[in-house]
Amino acid sequence: MAVFLRFVFCVLFFALLGLSRYRVFSEPTQDKQALLAFLSQIRHANRVQWNSSASACTWFGVECDPNNTFVYSLRLPAVGLVGKIPSNSLGRLSQLRVLSLHANRLSGSIPSDFSNLKLLRSLYLQKNEFSGEFPESIPGLTRLNRLDLSSNNFTGTIPFSINNLTHLTGLLLQNNSFTGTLPSINPSGLVDFSVSNNQLNGSIPTALSKFPASSFAGNIDLCGGPLPPCTPFFPSPSPSPETEPKTPPSIKKSKKLSTAAIVGIAVGSAIGVLLLLLLLFFCLKRRKKDPSKTQKPPVASRPAGAVTGAAAEAGTSSSKDDITGGSGEGERNKLVFFEGGGYSFDLEDLLRASAEVLGKGSVGTSYKAVLEEGTTVVVKRLKDVVVPRKDFEQQLEVMGKMKHENVLPLRAFYYSKDEKLLVSDYMPAGSLSALLHGSRGSGRTPLDWDSRMRIVLGAARGIAYLHISGKVVHGNIKASNVLLKQDNQDACVSDYGLNPLFSTSAPVNHRVAGYRAPEVLETRKVTYKSDVYSFGVLMLELLTGKAPNQASLGEEGIDLPRWVQSVVREEWTAEVFDVELMRYHNVEEEMVQLLQIGMACVATMPDQRPAMTEVVRMIEEMNRGDTDDGLRQSSDDPSKGSEGQTPQESRGSPHGVTP
Repeated sequence: MAVFLRFVFCVLFFALLGLSRYRVFSEPTQDKQALLAFLSQIRHANRVQWNSSASACTWFGVECDPNNTFVYSLRLPAVGLVGKIPSNSLGRLSQLRVLSLHANRLSGSIPSDFSNLKLLRSLYLQKNEFSGEFPESIPGLTRLNRLDLSSNNFTGTIPFSINNLTHLTGLLLQNNSFTGTLPSINPSGLVDFSVSNNQLNGSIPTALSKFPASSFAGNIDLCGGPLPPCTPFFPSPSPSPETEPKTPPSIKKSKKLSTAAIVGIAVGSAIGVLLLLLLLFFCLKRRKKDPSKTQKPPVASRPAGAVTGAAAEAGTSSSKDDITGGSGEGERNKLVFFEGGGYSFDLEDLLRASAEVLGKGSVGTSYKAVLEEGTTVVVKRLKDVVVPRKDFEQQLEVMGKMKHENVLPLRAFYYSKDEKLLVSDYMPAGSLSALLHGSRGSGRTPLDWDSRMRIVLGAARGIAYLHISGKVVHGNIKASNVLLKQDNQDACVSDYGLNPLFSTSAPVNHRVAGYRAPEVLETRKVTYKSDVYSFGVLMLELLTGKAPNQASLGEEGIDLPRWVQSVVREEWTAEVFDVELMRYHNVEEEMVQLLQIGMACVATMPDQRPAMTEVVRMIEEMNRGDTDDGLRQSSDDPSKGSEGQTPQESRGSPHGVTP
């Protein structure tokens, strides 16, 4: 019996030993399948060659735990990963602690199944082309220590739910397009933080004010904390001159006037009243002798057509003298309205309006102003205007005459020494930039192909009208200056013709540099042909879904036209187009046609670019079969200008612009 027990014990011992040895040399089978699913559905460089017959723990960039039972770390930086992270792949690595995919060309949104990575400590996704809103899955990864989403195309607001990441020591969100206000982010161990170069506005929360100003630089109207203090949107009304300041109690006279002083004041007052009565008597006597002088001369009418004549002027109260420059200057510094606007308010009403920042551009800040009677307008507060009043009014007169369905009309302007304001209609459907790049997360309604075609054609017609009928160079074409009417289909261009108001030596705003033609970056002078280049970039932006100043190829940042050229040259044309367009069938040919038009517009040499009227014609010809959708319109339509061709050099330069 003892011998038998010894035999059983030995069998069990060697069996357990075998199981232990098997565990040491085990294979993370499920993680291996997830990694293979990831690699098989995404383009990558040759050095990422995972042999399916070998252990996943020996693969390039993969690190397992000591017992090889699960994948602990996946590091694939700068290995040429291109495209969208496939769902049901990396999200299955439930034991993953470190994920590093930075400096690739990954795009689209972060898969929702990243919420399964509950044990993740570090997530490095910087220097890619990810888009959409802040990933909804990330606030659920409560064990994260470091999160780096910098240098991508993320949009929308930064959620307060980041505070769920209580173990964060580093949060890097710089060089994206996040908008809105900055939430109070206050993980106790946060020591590395940056939201610089986004589009944030409002005041910096107290919890974040401990970080340096460089952590917040390059945002829209972000203020407070380490940055300059916040100021009101518009200047507040000055106190009424009738209201005399109260004497502080500390300087009031404590002694009563003496009797001699009272007598002197009484005598002086009596003599003053007597002199006033005598003066009034002599004035009345002279008026009776010359009755013709009692008649007021007739008021001379101003010539119709001038900005200050054809426009209706709304006056301001005397309490605004500090703003308008005194009583005489105040008569000149009224809101000047153009004909046909239908608005009736004055500067006093505008200053009392509630204001909301819509955006900060290269020429100033735009506000949505809601007046007390309910009227909503957009007020652009210009900055760094260098021209005198006369030149300002002359340029505004030109802009006020622009009448076209695809050009946002200018309704009024205001000029004073310290303030230059432009008033236009409020477009509730927003801008093309917001529609194209905002809210790319779950629940987003994608911008379909027909809508994109209607928008690009409407914008092209508006710019062609400015060139032909208005003899005006737009000079600031970008997606945020293409505004959408109701239903997000009919577009109109805004912020046109403003370049002559500013100095040509001013530095180019980094957010609009991606739209600038090469010659404009050197000469700082906009032309008809530079408008064509900017519009070509806009077409490429519509086709690719990428912001022009954030497109990148690998680790080297390049602009959108060169990125498109490089992809097409490598015969990856399908990779150019926005992933949201891939769901629409039978539009591939039109997409390629519009891509060819856009590439012609962004030719390096200005002479090689087509005229805007030619661009309109080419886009219209793409839609000859769509006779009932409003996309087609004859190229000789009078609304585009009476001449139907690009202005020639011999006809003179546009107002204030060197062509």
